Order: sequence, then structure tokens, then C-alpha cells
Amino acid sequence: MAAVFRQTVAMLRGLLITGRYLFRRRVTAPYPDVKPPVAARFKGRHWLTLYADGLERCVGCELCVIVCPSQAIYVKAAENTPERQVSKGERHAEEFQINMLRCIFCGFCEEACPTGAIVLGHDYELAGYTRASMIYTKGMLTEPYPGASGRDPGREV
Repeated sequence: MAAVFRQTVAMLRGLLITGRYLFRRRVTAPYPDVKPPVAARFKGRHWLTLYADGLERCVGCELCVIVCPSQAIYVKAAENTPERQVSKGERHAEEFQINMLRCIFCGFCEEACPTGAIVLGHDYELAGYTRASMIYTKGMLTEPYPGASGRDPGREV
């Protein structure tokens, strides 16, 4: 009889806790509609930035490749020609890839870049159905217009 009494008391305590939270204001956020703000130092999606005149900042120095602890970055550099000036340096990144499955979002690539070409933005919704879709190429990483990633387009580094 004592065991039944203890079980009944335990069940009533549980229902009391449930009832206490039943009438409180909900704390669940409507995530897809309202995105929560991130901290100012949050490191999210990578961007390859452009100068205000539209030239690429990346000069193909490969310092981001050297400093990346997870070896997630691949850069193939090429020479600039007078007919085809892609960046302000002697070279430019012909191919630039980041394997987002390997990336640990440490920000070392951003710190190592001498021209400020790579920037980690505040976008955090990175998902894909295949491994190949998670390898971001230069076309996917380059900002659509100078300053789109949040960097001041007038600032020359």
C-alpha cells in the first residue's frame, strides 16, 4: 500500500510541474521566420571580397592554405596579364575551393590573408545533400558586388 501511495505522490508532483509550465509564456523561437542574432565575433560562411573597382582582393599567395589546420582550402594561382587583369597583384587565384565539411571555422584564413580577401561572415545556414555540394568554389565564394559580405567597399588594404 505504501508503494502505491509513493507512486501516486510522484505522479502528482510530475503533473504539478507540467501544470506550472503549461500556462507560462513560450520561449520557443519561430526559427525559419525569425532568425536569432549572432554575436559580433561569430565566424560563419566564407566570402572572397572584391575591391570597390570590382577587382579581386585575392592575389593567390596561398597563406590561407598554409595556415588552415584542417587543410580545407585549395588555391591554384595564375599570373595576371596586361590583357586580363583579375587582381591588383602579379598573380590571382585561378581556382579557390573550401571544403566546408572539413572547415572548423577557426578564422585563421581570415587573419593570415594579407589583402583581406577572405572574410568569414555571419551566415550559418550551411547544408547540402551531397558532399560535392559542400565544396565551395570561387564562383560560390566571391561576393556578388563589392561590399556585399559586409566589408567596407571603399577601404583599400
